Amino acid sequence: MDKQTEGSRTSHRAGADGDSRAITEAALFEAFGGIRGMVETTVPGLVFVLIYTINRDIHIAAIAALSLSVLLGIARLVRKDTLKHAFSGVFGVAFGAVFAMMSGDAKNFYLPGMLYTLGLAVAYIATAIAGVPLLGLILGPVFKENLSWRKRNPGRLRAYTKASWAWGLILLAKSAILFPLYWWGDATQLGWVKVALGIPPMLLSVYLTWIFLSKAPPPINVIAEMEAEEEAKKAAATP
Repeated sequence: MDKQTEGSRTSHRAGADGDSRAITEAALFEAFGGIRGMVETTVPGLVFVLIYTINRDIHIAAIAALSLSVLLGIARLVRKDTLKHAFSGVFGVAFGAVFAMMSGDAKNFYLPGMLYTLGLAVAYIATAIAGVPLLGLILGPVFKENLSWRKRNPGRLRAYTKASWAWGLILLAKSAILFPLYWWGDATQLGWVKVALGIPPMLLSVYLTWIFLSKAPPPINVIAEMEAEEEAKKAAATP
């Protein structure tokens, strides 16, 4: 094999790896809302703890946080972003706001989100152990591979399993910090720590997922396969 041919193949592989990483990065941003989504899920909590720290009024703090969350959701709708990103933050803040106002305990503003985080951590780990990693179920449709990674693409199954373990353990660590503060700390301590732990664990989880998936085999586009099969059937039926 001459040097020109070898160089061409090396360049092709490098280009393919670059495309795979770019596709993986785009899919992760679509699935998790990107940096903007992370900020939007953190800012309402920041507003709540800031206002509550100043005036100790649960109702004002909760209404302000909920109002901001609604405005952020409307902004996403105006920009025609994905509806799940527009509404997920609003519902989460709404549950916390109502729970805090009804109970009269500011710490309960954070409890629904904390329970969700803990449940999600358990789900990631349990599905990874079961061989059906949750991250594969989430990202499979985004990559148009659906569940093909389970039987036809063992390299991606391993990557999804590793990534699900990473998400589960990181979220468990986050819960291990927050729940003791909920039980024994005060609302302002819990609030500021929760804000501080809003973005970094998510960024770490997404980064590790990107690492695992970018090194895995490319996804099998089952949607394209089905479309090609349909085209072949139509061509065969045409006289």
